[in-house]
Amino acid sequence: VRAARELALATTAADERRVDAGASTGALGAQGDRALLVIDVQNDFAAPSGALTVPGGDGVARACSRCVEAFDRVVFAQDYHPAGHASFASEHAGKAPYDEVELAYGTQTLWPDHCVQGTWGCAFHDDLVVPARAMVVRKGHNRDVDSYSAFFENDRRSDTGLDEYLKKEGVKRVYVVGLAYDFCVKYTALDAKRLGYDAYVVRDCCAGVALPGTMEAAEKELADAGVVVLETLPA
Repeated sequence: VRAARELALATTAADERRVDAGASTGALGAQGDRALLVIDVQNDFAAPSGALTVPGGDGVARACSRCVEAFDRVVFAQDYHPAGHASFASEHAGKAPYDEVELAYGTQTLWPDHCVQGTWGCAFHDDLVVPARAMVVRKGHNRDVDSYSAFFENDRRSDTGLDEYLKKEGVKRVYVVGLAYDFCVKYTALDAKRLGYDAYVVRDCCAGVALPGTMEAAEKELADAGVVVLETLPA
């Protein structure tokens, strides 16, 4: 099912950066089988005034930019919610951010309204280098289903098209960076591993929401799945 897919072609203007599979930005990926996945480095997560700011997120934006320069193939994931998204606490009477509810696809953590399409918070952080022609995967634009992974919506049925693109490009090794380590980075890396890629998370290019127990759980889940957590990107 690909109802959730949006591999879009866009300019670098503000929130409208889209996809071109021919982007080329550096040397590390020149061997042809590596890709960098930059996850959700957007104002609402990375800016200190963002609606769901992750501590240290602005530093992550700069660190991710250094990684972008080292890869030949880069994909940017963008949280892209419509107003009134089902994951927003404001849509559930009597609920607050970080409460949990049961939705059709399972347990859902509720969040402050964030990354609403067309808003400043949805745009990529100014410190993130996004090449003029770059692949962007937009996720979470189905009002009724949240999306943590850059590969699948949380219903686990709707794919984003990312796997098909990477396989077509001959990618075998995936390096994941961005926000947040304990949610979208984790789920993206786990899915990459399940889909047959060698999956790596670059720790100094990530930061976590750090709800109670989520960082420890992420470390364990990644290790158990065989995802390699690197402290920094190899030279």
